[in-house]
Amino acid sequence: MLDKIVRHIGAHRNELRTLSDALWNHPETAYHEHFASKTAAELLEKCGYAVTIPCYGIETAFRCEYAQGSGGPVFAIASEYDALPEIGHGCGHNLICTAGIAAFIAAAELMKEEGISGKVILLGTPAEEGGGGKVKMAAAGCLDGVDAAIMAHPSGINCTDAGSTANCGLEVIFHGKAAHAAAAPEKGINALDAVNLLFTGVNTFRQYIPEHARIHGVILDGGEVPNVIPDYARCRFYLRSADESWCPVLEKRFRDIVKGAELMTGATAEIAPFRPAYRARKPNTPMNMDYAESMRAQGVEVEIPEKAGRGSSDFGNFSQVVPGIHPYFAVSDTSVPVPHSKEFAACAKEDYGFDNALRAAAALAHEALRFMADPAFREAVKADFARR
Repeated sequence: MLDKIVRHIGAHRNELRTLSDALWNHPETAYHEHFASKTAAELLEKCGYAVTIPCYGIETAFRCEYAQGSGGPVFAIASEYDALPEIGHGCGHNLICTAGIAAFIAAAELMKEEGISGKVILLGTPAEEGGGGKVKMAAAGCLDGVDAAIMAHPSGINCTDAGSTANCGLEVIFHGKAAHAAAAPEKGINALDAVNLLFTGVNTFRQYIPEHARIHGVILDGGEVPNVIPDYARCRFYLRSADESWCPVLEKRFRDIVKGAELMTGATAEIAPFRPAYRARKPNTPMNMDYAESMRAQGVEVEIPEKAGRGSSDFGNFSQVVPGIHPYFAVSDTSVPVPHSKEFAACAKEDYGFDNALRAAAALAHEALRFMADPAFREAVKADFARR
C-alpha cells in the first residue's frame, strides 16, 4: 500500500511543488491567508475534489472530503498555511499545506482503487501562529463525526509526536497617572514601573516552576518620552505547561504577581486572554509507530523523543477531542535550523525539505488508509486515546 501511495503522490509532484513555492513566495499571517487557501483549493478542485471555502465562520478555512462506500471510519488530515510576521514561512507551513494535500489526494485515490470504505477529510486550518484557527474550527464542529486526525510539521529532525505544552496567552494593561517626570514626579503613578515589577516577579517565579513549564513575555507599550511618567503600559505573556494540571497553578501565581505590582506602584491592572488557549497535545502510540514505520520504509530514520516538546500548537485541541498525532519531518540533512528563524524559512523552500514533506505525506496517507481498513489498528488507536 505504501508503494502505491508514493506513486500516486509522485504523479502530482510538479503541482505540489508549484503550490509549495507559491505559498513560500507569498507568506500571509493569521486569518489573512486568502492567497494560500484559494491556491490550495484550486489545486484540489483541479484534481476533481469539491472544496467548501470559507467554512466554520472563518474566511480562510476550507474543507474537502472524499467518501467511499456507506459508513466506515472518518479520518481527518489538517493542513496549515499561515506565516510569521517579517520572517515569512519560518515554521514551514507551506510544507504542511503541501503534505496535507498530497496525503489527502493519495488516500482518496487509493480508496477508489482498493474499494476501502470510509471518509477522508482535509481541513484547511488557518492561524496556527497565535490565532487558534483549530480551536475555533473545533468549537464550530469541524471534528463532529471524525474518528481520528493527523498532520505533520517541519522541524530540524525527523521524530514522532511526544506531545507539547498547553499555552495560555494573557495581556496585562496597567493604568497609572501621567505627570512631569522632573517637575512633579510625586503626582504621577508609573504604569511602566508596574510592568517592570511584573517581569521581576515572573523572573523570580521561574526558579520554582518545573522543567515542563515555561513563562515568557514582551512589553508592547511603555510610554513615549522620558520626561512624562507613563500612565499606560501593556505587556503580553505566554504561560505554558506540558502537564495541564499546572496551568491553573501558573495562572494563579501570575495574577498574584500582577496584584503585587499594583500594590507597589498604585497602578491598576486589566488582565485578559489575547488569543484562544491551546491545549497540551496528547500523542497516540499506535499512530506514532505507524508513522515511524512508514517513514523508515522510505529510508528516513525517525527519532522517538523521551519527553514532550516545549512549543505549543492548536492541534493540541484537536488531539484532546479525537485520537491524533503531530509528528515532525526534517527540512535539512546538513543542519538543524531553529524554527521561527530566517534560516528555517530558507530551508522550507529547498529541495530536501520538499522531498521530505512528500515522504511525510505518504506516511499520513498510509495512516489514514490503515485506520479505515484495519479494525485491529483502529481499536488500538482508540484504546490508547481512552487510556491517556
